[in-house]
Amino acid sequence: MGGAVVDDGPTGIKAPDGGWGWAVLFGCFVITGFSYAFPKAVSVFFKELIREFGIGYSDTAWISSILLAMLYGTGPLCSICVNRFGCRPVMMVGGLLASLGMVAASFCTSIITIYLTVGVITGLGLALNFQPSLIMLNRYFDQRRPLANGLAAAGSPVFLCALSPLGQVLQYEFGWRGGFLILGGLLLNCCACGALMRPLEPPKKAIEDVKVTQETKPKKKLLDFSVFKDRGFLIYTVAASIMVLGLFVPPVFVVSYAKDIGIPDTKAAFLLTILGFVDIFARPTCGVVAGLKWVRPYSVYLFGFSMLFNGFTDLMGSMADSFWGLTIFCIFFGISYGMVGALQFEVLMTIVGTQKFSSAIGLVLLAEACAVLVGPPSAGKILDATGKYMFVFIIAGVEVVVSSLVLTAGNFFCIKKTVEEPHHKDNADIEELKKLDGTIPENGKVDSAEMEQFLKEEKKNGEVSTNPESCV
Repeated sequence: MGGAVVDDGPTGIKAPDGGWGWAVLFGCFVITGFSYAFPKAVSVFFKELIREFGIGYSDTAWISSILLAMLYGTGPLCSICVNRFGCRPVMMVGGLLASLGMVAASFCTSIITIYLTVGVITGLGLALNFQPSLIMLNRYFDQRRPLANGLAAAGSPVFLCALSPLGQVLQYEFGWRGGFLILGGLLLNCCACGALMRPLEPPKKAIEDVKVTQETKPKKKLLDFSVFKDRGFLIYTVAASIMVLGLFVPPVFVVSYAKDIGIPDTKAAFLLTILGFVDIFARPTCGVVAGLKWVRPYSVYLFGFSMLFNGFTDLMGSMADSFWGLTIFCIFFGISYGMVGALQFEVLMTIVGTQKFSSAIGLVLLAEACAVLVGPPSAGKILDATGKYMFVFIIAGVEVVVSSLVLTAGNFFCIKKTVEEPHHKDNADIEELKKLDGTIPENGKVDSAEMEQFLKEEKKNGEVSTNPESCV
């Protein structure tokens, strides 16, 4: 795959758990919002597209599926780009591509060209933003990482609450073409978020020692396939791939479901707002719970419960036949969906660690891509064949429940219980650098003055790089 040095971030840096990390968290919040809310928000234009091009439900469902498939399937490409060029340049180019795709879609005259522009180009642009933002969040937070993941994941429901009604207004005022054009302009904000992703820099005193130790180590490849030797990673990948077959189906079809049973368009679109509003509070709350000392070692099982809860909600939602029935479904789906969103990448970070996360997330997203591409269109085919949404929701629920059983059973029977030790590797690297610099004697004995000096120097870790080489 090449011999370029992987952009893992400096090995001797302790995660700041704050400082500029809050700006990085805000950027990740916006990027996550666009990446996950966009495929669902675009669904409010489906009825117009069906009338415009004379197509069926399954044809329009391909738009959201291709968007999500690009977001997931280009994972290894994003990993290679990040490891080669760094997070900031990749994200800014991705923001331009995402905007360009929506602007070009406003001039399309066939559904195929919409697949290409909205699905492929905009999907690739969002992918080049989404994955690097998670990598940077993982580098800036450690002890507060579950909370940071929960807050960043809350961007999805916040943007869903905003984009869904906005899409209805834009469609009413400007038509689907004008709506696509304006949404393309909004996606330029991804470039500004990319500019927030400043790389971390080790303490100035240790820079030379870091260079020496890096030169003595063999250069890493752009993708680290050694993660497949990790049994926990394999179980997670299989379970997540099954989960996404049904996870995104209900949000894509719930608006059309409501319209089909006679609910007015504005009230139908309001269901997504309800789902998103509940989701807003579910994700940070779940992040706080997952960060508790007695819960964090068992975050995998909490993730499994959230998947089971989500699948059961889909099964119950298949029996809804009124606006209030769908409202109750959206409330419980929002809670369970928020739990899944807050935990999915936190659990992956816990399994593989910081150094391998950039490769692991790309490979996981690639494995999930096929399932994402097949899920909503298959549900659309079932809908076209039966004319009933009940079967769509039942199949989606069964798929998510099965994924929960795979994850929990696999971890319970195949993985030995281990307790997370966040900083062992980082502290070992720092100690080694201190020895090289002569600050700590090789016999490991230090007096109180030396220890005080060492602690002062360690507090400098996590400084933000402002040198010209790290800026765009």
